[in-house]
Amino acid sequence: MALNNPYNQYKENSIKTASPQELTLMLYNGAIKFINQGKIFIEAKNISAANEALKRAQDIIDELNNTLDMKYDVSNGLRAIYTYIKQRLVDANIRKDIAPLNEAAEMVVELRDTWKEAMKLAKIGNR
Repeated sequence: MALNNPYNQYKENSIKTASPQELTLMLYNGAIKFINQGKIFIEAKNISAANEALKRAQDIIDELNNTLDMKYDVSNGLRAIYTYIKQRLVDANIRKDIAPLNEAAEMVVELRDTWKEAMKLAKIGNR
């Protein structure tokens, strides 16, 4: 029997009421979180936990890639970036190597920050 955890209820409500733009931001933040967890688990030699964290990061990158609207030119560039990030995550997971995770994290942080800036600019433009 699952207990009602107020934090889990808050997270669920946040997701249900988020705009598509906010959901994308949440995905970027989730990928960063799981990449960082993967680094910690690799350093701690917790191979199983590292694998799980990195698989979750890979799933998020897959979701970002699969939901691209390919009618826009920028989507082709993003697809190539997501494919590369996913490959770096897979490489890191196979070799339990932090270097590819650092590269992937840097790229995802840059994408997230760019997305946040675009969201701000869109809000200003809608005033």
